[in-house]
Amino acid sequence: MIEAELKARVREPALVRERLERWADGRDEVYRDTYFDTPGGSLGAGDRELRLRTVDGPDGTRALLTYKEPRVDEASGSKPEYETGIGDPAALRDMLNGLGYIEAIAFAKHCRNCEFIAHGRPMLATLVRVPEIDGTWVELETQVAGRGELRDALEDVRAVLAGWGIAEGDLTAELYTDAVRAVRAGES
Repeated sequence: MIEAELKARVREPALVRERLERWADGRDEVYRDTYFDTPGGSLGAGDRELRLRTVDGPDGTRALLTYKEPRVDEASGSKPEYETGIGDPAALRDMLNGLGYIEAIAFAKHCRNCEFIAHGRPMLATLVRVPEIDGTWVELETQVAGRGELRDALEDVRAVLAGWGIAEGDLTAELYTDAVRAVRAGES
């Protein structure tokens, strides 16, 4: 599956949240993301990601392992994605370390998630704050089976964002990992 996703910087978070909540009831969750790489950084250099995510939310805690292949659309940053639930994140971390992967970066994301149907597609909207980075973002995604469906899916995502007042100029493909690294480099 390909995650057809657009991300935008939000200029008026309260207004976007209000518009988002008209589509679906939201849930607050905290994502604790740890990205792994080889000691030489070959995953990141190849535009691939290996992430262990622990999600704390109103229904408890769950963990997910995600692998993302390189981007199939440069403008949006959309990538093929494979994800599965994990019963024991500490054991998985030990397995990854045993296989030679190292923790490349870890940080938290404070999220407000809303799931709904738009343009006939299931969509997930996430209003995101990363405490280390100034600002708020909105991510809107849907899943498609292949590249042939990606363009139409991204147009549907764009249409929903436009309805919330998100301008094309606010869209970004910048990665949170890169932004967090930049902030941390400025602190040293």
